[in-house]
Amino acid sequence: MAGHSKFKNIMHRKGAQDKKRSAAFSKLSREITVAAKMGTPDPDMNPRLRAAVNAAKAASMPKDNIARAIDKASRGDGENYEEVRYEGFGPGGVSLIIEALTDNRNRTATNVRTAVSKNGGNLGAGGSVSHGFDRMGLINYPASAGDAEKVFEAALEAGAEDVTSSEDGHEIWTAQGDLHEVAKALEPVLGEAEGAKLAWRPQTMVSVDEAAAATLFKLIDTLDDDDDVQTVWGNYEVSDEVMEKLA
Repeated sequence: MAGHSKFKNIMHRKGAQDKKRSAAFSKLSREITVAAKMGTPDPDMNPRLRAAVNAAKAASMPKDNIARAIDKASRGDGENYEEVRYEGFGPGGVSLIIEALTDNRNRTATNVRTAVSKNGGNLGAGGSVSHGFDRMGLINYPASAGDAEKVFEAALEAGAEDVTSSEDGHEIWTAQGDLHEVAKALEPVLGEAEGAKLAWRPQTMVSVDEAAAATLFKLIDTLDDDDDVQTVWGNYEVSDEVMEKLA
């Protein structure tokens, strides 16, 4: 277990927390509804739903919104969403995996392809970049959960595989099948996590310069603004110096 790797994914870059709240709540509601439909509407008995509800709470989503999303699934109301994954390349040769929940595959595919092509990238076939990532479980805690040593030891005891700690918070990585067991074991020590989900972790990172980073972030922002896109993963690495120039 490495305690302080430099890995950073798109979910945690600077400014991500400043996304429009309404758009964020829409995505969270969609995930809650899908999770509730796929299993039981009881978060205690449905690990994916529990993770989705915890993520919504961490984003300060009102309890009424969470309850409505679960009720919608229980009643069978609303659209039937399916999970879709797109793979391709962004500016600077960065590999991207784009995960979506959609009720219209054609609309989503067109929007994603347009966003990528207009911002210096191109989509590839399924599997074109995912072979360069590991499918793992990712549990997020805020920096306030404890210092790096405390979180590292708790994660080790819980059966995690890796921990990354920074001033932005803690990323705890698990084997794909161990995600919910590890998350459950961490709660008594660190409290409720901000998020717990399956993730794509890059095997190698690609450093991007200022010009490529500026276009890449524009692409990510465009994808983030699409209601269907849930998460964008990438193997990019941007130096602090470049980030300061872009700020």
